[in-house]
Amino acid sequence: MNGVDPGRLNDQQLMKELQAIHRTRHDTLLHGSNDALRVHNVRMAQLEGEYLRRHPRRPVAPGRTREGARERRCAEA
Repeated sequence: MNGVDPGRLNDQQLMKELQAIHRTRHDTLLHGSNDALRVHNVRMAQLEGEYLRRHPRRPVAPGRTREGARERRCAEA
């Protein structure tokens, strides 16, 4: 495994790791080797999984649901 086990990170460290991996995602997808992309995918899943485990009832913005997206599409038409 690459990096510290996400379960051992405190909340601030976890958020910092999530911000860093999301910031590097696009470049890894476009320019990274297949191995680099695979490692990135695994690490991102680990970090995001830990975040969701800690925050199962996180607030969800209405516009980020299917219903909210449909309403947004209707309003744009």
